[in-house]
Order: sequence, then structure tokens, then C-alpha cells
Amino acid sequence: MRVLLIEAFYGGSHKQLMDLLQEELQEDCVLCTLPAKKWHWRARTAALYFMQTVPINPNYRILFASSVLNLAELTALRPDLGKLKKVLYFHENQLVYPVQKFQERDFQYGYNQILSCLVADVVVFNSAFNMESFLTSIGKFMKLIPDHRPKDLEEIIRPKCQVLYFPVRFPDVSRFMPEHKLAHFEKVIGVKRNGIAYQTVGLASQQKCRALMKTSSTARKSGLCEVQPRLHTTQHEGLPSPLIAVARLNKSEASESTNPCQEEDKQHLTFNLSNILSGWDYQQRPLHIVWPHRWEHDKGPETFFEVLLKLKEKDLPFHVSVLGEAFSEIPDIFSEAKKALGSSVLHWGYLPRKDEYFQALCMADVVISTAKHEFFGVAITSPWWVVIIFPCTKAVPS
Repeated sequence: MRVLLIEAFYGGSHKQLMDLLQEELQEDCVLCTLPAKKWHWRARTAALYFMQTVPINPNYRILFASSVLNLAELTALRPDLGKLKKVLYFHENQLVYPVQKFQERDFQYGYNQILSCLVADVVVFNSAFNMESFLTSIGKFMKLIPDHRPKDLEEIIRPKCQVLYFPVRFPDVSRFMPEHKLAHFEKVIGVKRNGIAYQTVGLASQQKCRALMKTSSTARKSGLCEVQPRLHTTQHEGLPSPLIAVARLNKSEASESTNPCQEEDKQHLTFNLSNILSGWDYQQRPLHIVWPHRWEHDKGPETFFEVLLKLKEKDLPFHVSVLGEAFSEIPDIFSEAKKALGSSVLHWGYLPRKDEYFQALCMADVVISTAKHEFFGVAITSPWWVVIIFPCTKAVPS
């Protein structure tokens, strides 16, 4: 086991990335995680937890972690890990992450990420905007220190940084697609198969992966270099034919983590939109709108529900499915909107199984993001459905 994967917030896109890396590396890695709960405490204390729980192994060569972890603290507490090639991955950054009020921004979280960058050997961001917004905010952020401020941190960190888009596998979901979408997609694929669009997808990401793992001799010996070329920005598992409904999905969809720190299993929700909508002609039924995001303020739920309630006031017909994961603190707008929307609601709540989630997206007419801050929207990254993004303050393209 030469690659050590550490994830202090093992859920959502963080989990998706680590699971994919673990699947690709197979026997050559070990994964250590904490459940995706109370990220504030994970950012504060995860290093101390992993100091005690990460097994000592003289064969480790690479440490790969997300920026939730305070890498500086961990490597100080575990000098053996400090000797490894340390790769830090930024899903988001705390220097520009939206808060409900400016005074609520805790200096410690951004400071932790800056310290982690200083001790990392390679710092990877999932988009150019993520990288630049972090690096160019360091100077202003450090001015919050009342005196004796450190200098030139951006210049020290920038040479280590690069963009590596989030690796996404697109499974064949044709068995979930309604007939009118299958017919349309057949036409689209018929055109694109004659071109080179799908042949070049992910090439830049592949080259960056190779370069990332060739920056030290220890990386070349680790085995990670041979695996990385398969981690494309958009990795298609064969272009599906709408004439043949393939029942194959990722093997990882049905698998459950055996990590002892994993969250307890969530209650399964039965979901079959095909049955719900079976009596409707697609040209006559109401527009089906899907919102598939975390139930938190940075995803802009107020903007989304404000629009839906205006449609409701005007007696315009629509259906809505509100997906995404909820945590201990749920904005009040969700319970208020569910009651106000009434019979317009088709589904309300998290879908733990990927096939149900894919079905919800495939049966949607539009999938909407109202996020105030989105570096790489994994929840809606797919060529299968339409995405509409409402203009919000600080909303940015991935």
C-alpha cells in the first residue's frame, strides 16, 4: 500500500473522488475517512484523529487529501507522513466560500488551508476559478491579522498549484430515459460519433495527471502514475445506444463502505418516477423541475423556491422534485416551500441509491442550480439533461 488517501469529510463529491481513486488504485492504497458531518469540526480536529488512526506503514510514498484536513497539523503530529509526497485537493476554498454574514466567516478555516498549501508538495484545484480566487485572496485575507503579517504567501504557493478537473464517470443510463429523449439523443449521438468530440474528452486532464505524478521519483515508483491516465475529466463507459437499454451501472453504486467511521445507512426511499408519470403524455404533462443539491444556504434555495412560488401564484402547472442531502441544520425555507407547493411536489428528499437519482434526473425536463458558489457541480455534471442557472450574486461557471 503505497498511496495513503485521507478524507476528513467523506460524503458527496469528496466521497466520489476518493472512491474512484481507491477503485483505480485497488491494492496499492489505503483509505482513511471521517463521516460527512459537522465539517467545521472536521476542519478543526481531523488531524488529531488521523494522527492516532492512520496505520504506520513504511511503504507509503504519496499522501492525497482534500483541503478539509489541516495538513500542516497532521504532518507535525506524524513526522513519518510529512516525508511523503503530499498532494492537496481543493473541492472549494474557504477564502471566498459564501457565508450568510461577513462577520460569520471564521478566520481559522481559511488559515488552515493556507498552512496546508505551504506544507504540500502539489496543490490541485478542480477549476481555474477555484485556484485563482484562492490565490488572489490570500493577501487580502492575511490583512485580517492585526500586525506582524506574513508576506509573499501567494508567490510561495502558486508554483505548486495546478488545475485538474474533477474526474467523472458517466454510466449508461439509457434504461431510465423516456422514449422522446432517447429518440432525440440518438440523433445527437449519430452526429457526434462521426466527429472527434468524444475522442478528445479528458485529454488535457490525462496529461495533467501524468505530469502531476512525474514530479518526483517516488511518484513514479508508486504505481499511481500508470493508473492516472484513466481518470478523465469526463470518462464515458462506452457511448450508449438508445436502442439497447443496458442495465449496467458502476459497480460502486451498490457497494457500501466498510470504513468504521462511515455514517450509518440512511433510510431507503422508494422512488419510481416512471410509474408516477406513466399516465401522462410528455407533451401534455406539466414541466418537471429537479433541484438536486445540498439543503444549505450556499446552494441558494431561497432563490429557487421564490421562483416556484411565483409560478404557483400564477396557476402555472409544474412538478418539482427536490433532491439532495440534508444535514442537522436545514434552512426553514424547505419546510415552508414544501407546504406551499403542495400537489406540485413529486418527490422531496435525499435519494441514497444512484439508480434512483439517475432516474430522477433523466425524467426531468430541467435541472436547476441556484448556487451562490459552485466550482464544479458534480450533482448535475452530465450530457443527458438541460441545466438552467439562475443569475445569483457570486454564481460562477465551473
